[in-house]
Amino acid sequence: MDYIMNTLGNLVQQTAFLNLSIGNVVMIGVACLFLYLAIRHEFEPLLLVPIAFGMLLVNIFPGIMTSTHDSENGVGGLLYYFYLLDEWAILPSLIFLGVGAMTDFRPLIANPKSFLLGAAAQFGIFSAYLGAMALGFSDKAAAAISIIGGADGPTSIFLAGKLGQTDIMGPIAVAAYSYMSLVPIIQPPIMKLLTTKKEREIKMEQLRPVTKLEAILFPIIVTIVVCTILPTTAPLVGMLMLGNLFKESGVVRQLTETASNALMYIVVILLGTSVGATTSAEAFLNWDTIKIVVLGLVAFAFGTAAGVLFGKLMCLATGGKVNPLIGSAGVSAVPMAARVSQKVGAEADPTNFLLMHAMGPNVAGVIGTAVAAGTFMAIFGVK
Repeated sequence: MDYIMNTLGNLVQQTAFLNLSIGNVVMIGVACLFLYLAIRHEFEPLLLVPIAFGMLLVNIFPGIMTSTHDSENGVGGLLYYFYLLDEWAILPSLIFLGVGAMTDFRPLIANPKSFLLGAAAQFGIFSAYLGAMALGFSDKAAAAISIIGGADGPTSIFLAGKLGQTDIMGPIAVAAYSYMSLVPIIQPPIMKLLTTKKEREIKMEQLRPVTKLEAILFPIIVTIVVCTILPTTAPLVGMLMLGNLFKESGVVRQLTETASNALMYIVVILLGTSVGATTSAEAFLNWDTIKIVVLGLVAFAFGTAAGVLFGKLMCLATGGKVNPLIGSAGVSAVPMAARVSQKVGAEADPTNFLLMHAMGPNVAGVIGTAVAAGTFMAIFGVK
C-alpha cells in the first residue's frame, strides 16, 4: 500500500497543476487569445499559431526551454535548440531568403520614388529608439526594441541577437509579430485620420512594365550598393536579394519553390514556436515587457503616420498623382500593409486599385528596416 501511495504521490507531484503560478495561468490565457485571433479572425495565422502554441507549452512545461547548462543530464529542452537558431541569426536570415523568393520587386522598380515612402515609415524606428532611451533602457536595448516600429519580426530578432539583448528578445519578437498580425486593426484609423476622403479616392496611373533584365539586375545592384555601404546588413539584405534572384532569374525553379514553400514554412514553425517559448510568466510579466509592448505600439503608429504624411507631401508635389494611403505600406509587414492600403482606398472608391502601388513602399520598407538594423550594428561596432 505504501508503494502505491508513494507512486501516486510522485505522479501527482509531476503534474503541472501543482507548479502553475498565477502568471502561468495569465500567459496561458494570452496564448489562447492569440490562437483565437489567428484561427477565428485569421490574423496572420502562419505566425500567431506557432507563437501562441510555444507560449502555451512553456507555461505548462518550462523544461521545454531548459538550457544545456541548467539541465541535470546536460541535454536541453526541445525548443531551447530551436531558440539557439534565433540567437545565432540563422532563422531570421532564412526567413528573408523565403520572403525574397515570394516577393515581386517590380512595383518598386517601376516607381523608385517608393523608396522615399519606405524610408519615411522608418521614422517609427528612431522614435522608438529615443523613447526607449527615455524610459531607461540601455542604448543597445533601445536599438533592439526600436525595430518593432518597422513591424518586422525577423529583423527584430536578428538585431536583438546581434546586440546581445537575448534577455528581452522574447518580448521584442512577440510584440513585433503581434503588431504585424494586427496591421488591419491598427493602421486604418490612423490612415483615415490623416487623410481626406478626396485624397483617399485618388487613382494612380498604371505602373510601367518592368523588363526581365531590370528584375534580374535589381537584387544584384541592391546587394552590391547596400552591403558595400553597410556590410552588417549582408545576412538580411543578402538573403532577401538572393531569394528574389532565384525567383527572377527563372533558371532555378526548384530553389525558388523550396525557398518560398518548404524551407520557408519549416523556418516559420521553428522560429514561431521558439519565440513563443521565450514568454514564460517569469520572463514576460514585468514592467520592462510592458514598456516594450507600449513602445512598439507607439512606434508602429508613428511609422504609419510618417508614411502617410510623406505620402501627402508627395501628393502635393506631384499635383495630386500620389494617393497618400500607399505611404502607410512603408512598414515592413509584407504584404499585409499593402493590402490594408488597398482596402482603405477601396472603401473610399470601390473602383480604386492601389495594391500594386502600395507594394512598392512595402518592399522598400523591408529593405529600409534591414538597413536601419545594419546602421545600429555599425554604430555599436557589431559585426
